[in-house]
Amino acid sequence: MLAGDPGASIASIAAQAGVDRRTVYRRFASREELLAAIYEARLTAIEGAVEDARLREAPVAVALHRYVENIIGVNRTWPVDLARMLADESVRARRDAAAHEVDLFLQRATDESLLRPGLPQGWASVLLPELINLASHRQAHLGPGQAADLVVDTFLRGVGA
Repeated sequence: MLAGDPGASIASIAAQAGVDRRTVYRRFASREELLAAIYEARLTAIEGAVEDARLREAPVAVALHRYVENIIGVNRTWPVDLARMLADESVRARRDAAAHEVDLFLQRATDESLLRPGLPQGWASVLLPELINLASHRQAHLGPGQAADLVVDTFLRGVGA
C-alpha cells in the first residue's frame, strides 16, 4: 500500500490490513516508526538475498541467477524505495555494504568472462538493478524464477538478434 501511496495514513493502512488503527498504534508509536520497521525489514531481506546468493563463492552464473531471483522476491514482498531512509547513516551504510558486495561480484563476473570487459565504469552495476526492477514490477505475472531467467538472459545477451 505504501509503495502505491507513500502518504497513506495509518487509518487506511490499518483498514487494508483488516485491523483497527489502535492495533497499529499499539505496535508502532507513529507513522514514522511504522515506516522505519518496513524499511528495516526490506533492508534485512536484501542482506539475506545477497548472502543466500553466495556471490563470492558460488559459480558466477549460478550466483547471478540466485541473486536476481532473490531480489525480485524482495522487491515484490517489500515494494518500497529505501531512498527515503538513506538520510539515516546506518541504513545507508547497510545498503552501501550490500551494493558493494554486488559490485565485487560483477567485477568477478567480468574477470571470469561472464561479462564483457571495456564497458563504461559502473555500467553493469546500474543496469542490473534496473532490469531487476522492471522484471519485479512490470512482469509480475512471471514467478520469481521465470522473471530471473528473463533478467539474466537480457543482462548477459541483450535484446539484439
